[in-house]
Amino acid sequence: MRYRKHKYFVANRINLIQRSKIRELFERASKMENVISLGIGEPDFDTPQNIKDAAKRALDEGWTHYTPNAGILELRNAISEYYADHYGIEIPVQNVLITAGAYEATYLAFESLLEDGDEVIIPDPAFVCYAEDAKVAEAKAVRLPLREENDFQPDPDELLELITKKTRMIVLNYPNNPTGATLDEDIAKAIADIAQDYNIYILSDEPYEHFLYDGAKHIPMIKYAPDNTILANSFSKTFAMTGWRLGFTIAPEEIIRDMIKLHAYIIGNVASFVQIAGVAALREEASWKAVENMRKEYAKRRTLVLEKLKEVPYIKAFEPKGAFYVFANIKETGMKSEEFAEWLLDKAGVVVIPGTAFGPNGEGYIRISYATRRENLLEAISRMKKVLEAL
Repeated sequence: MRYRKHKYFVANRINLIQRSKIRELFERASKMENVISLGIGEPDFDTPQNIKDAAKRALDEGWTHYTPNAGILELRNAISEYYADHYGIEIPVQNVLITAGAYEATYLAFESLLEDGDEVIIPDPAFVCYAEDAKVAEAKAVRLPLREENDFQPDPDELLELITKKTRMIVLNYPNNPTGATLDEDIAKAIADIAQDYNIYILSDEPYEHFLYDGAKHIPMIKYAPDNTILANSFSKTFAMTGWRLGFTIAPEEIIRDMIKLHAYIIGNVASFVQIAGVAALREEASWKAVENMRKEYAKRRTLVLEKLKEVPYIKAFEPKGAFYVFANIKETGMKSEEFAEWLLDKAGVVVIPGTAFGPNGEGYIRISYATRRENLLEAISRMKKVLEAL
């Protein structure tokens, strides 16, 4: 019996993963001239000099070898100190795992805690990786709608209605990408109570915690449900370290212990000199001065974008209190989100992200990033105004 030859085989679970619409737009835009991107989800600032200097010193001092899988003890201690100093939360060092960004932290949580048949409740709209992580874990993603009239915060009553015997995890991401929403304390406490009552894990993804405006505050979910929360965080946004791939996760010790087993076979350990740079980021005053300067600049850009968008027809912006995004309603254009994003790129040379890239409930919205220079923001919104006035 002869078998038909194939050039390659791909596991079925890989075919389930959808390619990011954000990347597709970027690739198309990269082939065009005179394009302004308001789609990028990373700081346009350079990593603070003291952090770069720490990495250089670490290389010179021989930090070029393997480290413990969980990460170097000094960095794990620095993270524990950080939560004590900033939030008054005591984190045992054995509950901290250093990861390759928050991306790996969320992946480890999905793979370690979910299996075939489990259900995970994911907000809609939400950051793109959660639904794909659920597919790889063979879990069922159950969408919890976030609505503008609720300031894009979860409704605890709706959350309760979605819980079944198969529900294993609830995902939260505040300050939120893509909406810029923050989470009110009463809602955070209500979700924590639900998770504890039903013995459900909370995966709380918190990389935008330091970019807050108009008096908004952030309190880590681990404060409200310490025995149920897996916290994912990253140095990427806070310290403009996206390319360094440095993050961490905090969870109860027995969960961290099992996450380390998987992490050991995927990453082994985060680059040793990068971990030393992370210590400097958390402990040195120069780092935090840079963070505050970034926050002040983002606040100015946020005000600029919100004011200028008021002059643009057919667009109504939700006023964000966190992160560096504006989630804008474009329903009056009569176009779907993807159609509008394609149209705007063709007509104005401006990249925005369709709301549906973040889930079906993002239909009728676009995400605008203000993590770019003010002159770019002004020019991009001017172009948007011109083409929309002619619509």
